[in-house]
Amino acid sequence: VQLQASGGGLVQTGDSLRLSCAASGESLDYYAIGWFRQAPGKEREGVSCISSGGDSTYSQSVKGRFTISRDDAKNTVYLQMNSLKPEDTAVYYCAVGLRCILHIEDLYDYWGQGTQVTVSS
Repeated sequence: VQLQASGGGLVQTGDSLRLSCAASGESLDYYAIGWFRQAPGKEREGVSCISSGGDSTYSQSVKGRFTISRDDAKNTVYLQMNSLKPEDTAVYYCAVGLRCILHIEDLYDYWGQGTQVTVSS
């Protein structure tokens, strides 16, 4: 599975962005897809995940602001990010795995290249 993350950019506090993770090489139908982020000088952290059945999970830091969704017909997963804050600044990665558990990165077998999100204050 090859993953292409896109949609990042430079925005101001309170703005919105929608990230996309497009997959090729294999259908995502039976996979869980997670979004992770890594800020400068910090460890990578799980942000959100959606299971093959459509169940979603969010980290406390983004709950209520971010929404994950999937379009299996397009083999693409989205992360709608609203009310962005400077602390959301990071490189965002999508990853594919069999189970939707945010804090266990070893469960995710395939990773995209990342897209930069920068939120100015």
